[in-house]
Amino acid sequence: MITINNEPTAYTPIFLGTTQHSLRLSLEILIMVGMKLNDEIIETYNVTVSAIELEQLPNIGSEIAIDEITGSELSGFKAKIRQSDARIQNTASTELEKLVDLKNVGRYQLLKGKNIMTQDLNAPELTNDNLMLMRQLLGITQQELATALDISRKTVTLFENGEQKISDKFVNKLISVYPQLSEAIEVQFDWVSLTFPDLTSKQVIADVLRLQEDLFLERPTSQNFYTREMAFAGEKNIYIQDFAPVKKPETQAVDQKFGTTLYLTGKGTRLFEKALLEQSMNWRDFFEKARLYRGHLTRLDIAINDKWGLLDMNELVNAVQEKRFWSKSKSYAVHGNVDDGWTVDFGKSPFVIRAYDKHKEQANKGYDTDVKTRVELELHQDKAEYVLDEWLNNGEKLVNTTFDILYTYLWFTDEPIDAQKLKSDKVREVIEQTVEPMPAWSLLTALGKKMKFVREPKKQSVERIEKWVLQSVVPSLAVLKKTGHWHEIIEAINTVELSAEHEKLVMATTKNAITQASKQLNINFEKPTKKYNEDDKQGKGA
Repeated sequence: MITINNEPTAYTPIFLGTTQHSLRLSLEILIMVGMKLNDEIIETYNVTVSAIELEQLPNIGSEIAIDEITGSELSGFKAKIRQSDARIQNTASTELEKLVDLKNVGRYQLLKGKNIMTQDLNAPELTNDNLMLMRQLLGITQQELATALDISRKTVTLFENGEQKISDKFVNKLISVYPQLSEAIEVQFDWVSLTFPDLTSKQVIADVLRLQEDLFLERPTSQNFYTREMAFAGEKNIYIQDFAPVKKPETQAVDQKFGTTLYLTGKGTRLFEKALLEQSMNWRDFFEKARLYRGHLTRLDIAINDKWGLLDMNELVNAVQEKRFWSKSKSYAVHGNVDDGWTVDFGKSPFVIRAYDKHKEQANKGYDTDVKTRVELELHQDKAEYVLDEWLNNGEKLVNTTFDILYTYLWFTDEPIDAQKLKSDKVREVIEQTVEPMPAWSLLTALGKKMKFVREPKKQSVERIEKWVLQSVVPSLAVLKKTGHWHEIIEAINTVELSAEHEKLVMATTKNAITQASKQLNINFEKPTKKYNEDDKQGKGA
């Protein structure tokens, strides 16, 4: 017998295990409890219990002494434990510590997908070779570096000869004296997808996104088994798919099926960051809010933007072709060419590391960008949720988690890796100890944790249409103007009827405020390169 929200039931509570990623050092743990009736599990609850009251973890499948469960899906459930003299005292803390250790032994155990757990792999410290490469990229001599940092040239020489260890304090000072280093590499979200099992698309727009519904175009769809799509400005940058309400012919009653997926594409994340700015929110605030509505990540892309030109895609492709790399995944593929730009993928869904020539990719579309090369972590389902947990719940900075994963999963070297070494039990350790790393990749992973996780809010624009007109239409218009047909063109422009998609695009472009925020901020978007440091709690510009 157990009481659920003050309602007595005939259920028998059964222990189904712990939820590892919820463990804290607070002596409160999250466990899964099944409600058993007539030898069948009727429903399950994820409940928070006191480790002190629990005393020791029961065996999975055995009865657990819970008297009462209270709470809801949104706020979470809590359980009260019935005390028992048969329990072994003073073991709860020990069991909890074991579980914490189990979680922390392999920081990326979930990502590894293996039962064998290894110790954490952290991004490497800055080496003497890294320092020399940085100095060369900055175009300065040893003496100029010494003068700028107010140290002796001999000290710089000792660093570069490997005779003196480079401290974290030195790296911080180096970045403060040469601020261009902190802007050379940046991290940002490039794709976000969330499912909401209990909401409709209109509820996601109104309650989760808090955007103006009249800026969305509603249209039918057959993608992903959904029947309705709501697209911001009529374009697939910010869009939500769900089920259109159906009227039952026999009763005329409206049947609304719940469940929806929100998609923020690369451009969509930048547009939504404008909405976050209007609402005085950051990404952390948004994800915490989404979880209150049972939002679950289905995809998260984290982009590492190399604006320095540190990575050369030709060099990376050559390294792949010459077997000068190690990847935890056995799967990899090379796409593209020298002229249009290379792309290299490591792994398959649900976790892919992708490196590509961002500058050439954008140039081929008629756009310009200050990003030279981009490295992306594409994570799906539980892999994405795991990274989000590390960021939201464990106090880990997103850049730290990002570069830890990158370093753990992929490593480039300066010479081919012997096939025998790849068969070693500790292949990664052997490679790092015996094969020189690729200087640029080594520097990227070492310097990465010092970089910023940024938001780069941008407003909706008709830039895409404008570029197409300038490149493809203007020459033809010039011919018509010179041959006396300009009047007909102007008249056609003035009388044309815009489609629903175009009308939404006009509205979204001309409206300065796209959210429902009660207090609108006076935001200057004249400088589209304005960025905000996501790790800055005050939300100041980067």
